[in-house]
Amino acid sequence: MKRIIVSSILLSFTLFITLAQPMHRIKGVVIDNTSRRPLEFVNVVALGTSTGTSTDSTGHFSIPLLKPGIYRLQASALGYKETITSEYILSTKDLHITIELEENPTELSGITVTASPFRRRAESPVSLRTIGLQEIEKSPGANRDISRIVQSYPGVAFSPAGYRNDLIVRGGAPSENRFYLDEVEIPNINHFSTQGASGGPVGIINADLIREVNFYTGAFPAEKGNAMSSVLDFKLRDGDMEKNSFKATLGASEASLTSNGHLGKKTSYLVSLRQSYLQFLFKALGLPFLPTYTDAQFKLKTRLNSANELTLLGLAGIDNMRLNKDPDGEDAKYILGYLPKIQQETFTLGGVYKHFAGHHVQTIVLSHSYMNNRNTKYTDNDESSEENLSLKLRSTEQETKFRMENSSTIGSTKISFGAKVDYVQYSNDTYQKRYTNEAETIDYHAWMNLVKWGIFGKITYESTDDRFSASLGMRTDANNYSDEMKDISKQLSPRLSLSYRLTTELYLNGSVGLYYQLPAYTSIGFKDNDGVLVNKANLRYMSVSQKNIGLSWRINNKMEFSAEGFYKDYDNIPYSIADGIPLACKGNDYGVVGNEALLSTAEGRSYGMELLLKWIVAQKINLSSSFTLFKSEYRNSKEAPYMASAWDNRYIFNLNGTYNLPRNWSAGMKISYIGGAPYTPYDTDRSSLVSAWNAQGKPYYDYSRYNTERLPNFGQIDVRVDKTYYIGRCMLGFYIDIQNISGSKFKQPDILMSTGVIENPTAPLAEQRYQMKYIKKESGTILPTIGITVEL
Repeated sequence: MKRIIVSSILLSFTLFITLAQPMHRIKGVVIDNTSRRPLEFVNVVALGTSTGTSTDSTGHFSIPLLKPGIYRLQASALGYKETITSEYILSTKDLHITIELEENPTELSGITVTASPFRRRAESPVSLRTIGLQEIEKSPGANRDISRIVQSYPGVAFSPAGYRNDLIVRGGAPSENRFYLDEVEIPNINHFSTQGASGGPVGIINADLIREVNFYTGAFPAEKGNAMSSVLDFKLRDGDMEKNSFKATLGASEASLTSNGHLGKKTSYLVSLRQSYLQFLFKALGLPFLPTYTDAQFKLKTRLNSANELTLLGLAGIDNMRLNKDPDGEDAKYILGYLPKIQQETFTLGGVYKHFAGHHVQTIVLSHSYMNNRNTKYTDNDESSEENLSLKLRSTEQETKFRMENSSTIGSTKISFGAKVDYVQYSNDTYQKRYTNEAETIDYHAWMNLVKWGIFGKITYESTDDRFSASLGMRTDANNYSDEMKDISKQLSPRLSLSYRLTTELYLNGSVGLYYQLPAYTSIGFKDNDGVLVNKANLRYMSVSQKNIGLSWRINNKMEFSAEGFYKDYDNIPYSIADGIPLACKGNDYGVVGNEALLSTAEGRSYGMELLLKWIVAQKINLSSSFTLFKSEYRNSKEAPYMASAWDNRYIFNLNGTYNLPRNWSAGMKISYIGGAPYTPYDTDRSSLVSAWNAQGKPYYDYSRYNTERLPNFGQIDVRVDKTYYIGRCMLGFYIDIQNISGSKFKQPDILMSTGVIENPTAPLAEQRYQMKYIKKESGTILPTIGITVEL
């Protein structure tokens, strides 16, 4: 009888939370994007439903009786361009949003342009992907980490080995990417970031705060400089101006608490705090390093009046990576032999002021970023004596950035221009034992002030019938590091984008541009033991000439197919004197990149073709499939032959999709396949020297045979299932995400490792050698994670 009663109660509870699903409203206001005045008689429809409404005399609207889910709204009115909004989550309460419409006088002439969720921009008609909430929230295997989500897009490689999310775009290095958060530039988006590059095991930005992400792999906007491979432009949500809410998430690697709402009648807020338990997962997997981190984020937006608004935001992370000495395997012992303990603190604070003056908008951005990086390593991890100290790095980077911009709309033409000034402080105190031709010790103390400045502008035209668009931009940058870099005429960066509609939904798009990037502060601030800036006379701004051409075909309002070809030609790439290879082929491991003697003599090229199919059915399907065929090569100088770069995987395939099932279930799967990357054989003679091995703790590569070998291809399958319950004003969500459910194994070259036994102990110290051995290197495990989300 008790079993029957309990079963009845559970069945009744299940039916209640399944059938008693709450319904909510999407409310808001529609305004003119230039005058900021409310618009009446605008039709607003929730895509994927038959529900819609019109705005009243004050511009307000209210769409009733919608089930919780992810929605886009379509807004249309005579004299304005039809608009489809970004994705919004309707969850435990009514949703209030603001929609901005742009004037379109051509409609008065009988020309109608239909909006589409597949956006095109005149300044970037190629090489731009927009990532919405459906992908951010539910992408299999990504754990809501943007760096992993974009790995499903064309041209983006992924590393089968290790637990890192380095962005490797179109054969470029991980250091060639730039990141913006609501127009504020942030130096990196990852915990345990590699100084001088990017990447790490997990991202800093909490996905709960993101509205959408614009991902540029070329055709970069003129106002976003210092990038050669990609720009990630994050758009954050605005806080709810009607109600406050709280959300708690227990994910694969961290617990987070977020809140959004309003402070008074003019100010909205978003705030997030996360604490990791990634160290427990890594310990359970038997990994030799245990990363822990904490991060916080906030956004305050004040609408001072209809013509002025101010946004303040902040992002901070605290990282601590300890070594795990418990694993007994030889693979773990090898990693413990060279991996340093890493401690990092980083933050960015910024403010964005906007003034709307009719068809003119002025923007002022002021921000300050800070990074404190500390790496420490002892030989055999024996900290009992300072004589065992092999690495002690203490480095800080601080940047204060100021940017002004004006954007004007004159009919079908948009003109924008602006200027920027940055003040940089960089310091580095490094003690390091290393081996080049003989054992040596580096002990230098660097401190540097740097002033950077630049100007930019662009003019964009779109024909009234949406058949043709063109964008011409120019920027130039300089700094006071050296006379060479001070000359602003040497970094002129023109760019041109064109788009032409061949048929109703078929577009021919193209862009060309020359882009410059300053070498990392670790490189320009490197000093020798005498305190001399070693690279001051040798380094130049790096550059890449990009050419892109493609076709995009909107098969219908739910499906788009695109094909794009690209060619990247690199110049003035730093060349590592010690290793004899371009610095661009480094940077996908923990630690520091660029703190060495360099010459700006290396060159590179990357070229290929990308295919992308996207299928979006509102409330049902979000699917993308991409294929990239490319080649990435570098050479040490104009006279040297080209050689395969470290990022030359040749081809990448991804199939990624989610499907929303009845009763608030969803299922997703990702299939990934990537060609094998080239690798360099070991220098067995040099590696076996006792003095050489003790300095580095790992084998040395034979760069005379740089990338002459290639790893096998690799593929894996990730799956994810979500289930959401709505109980009154509470949302309870569960998900299970299984990475590499296929159990694929990634075979890497056997590792050359010291046995710790000196085979010639009577020889002079400089000639003593360890007995060496090879250990098998293979990775790949099934990694299931369970997540829980509660929203009130």
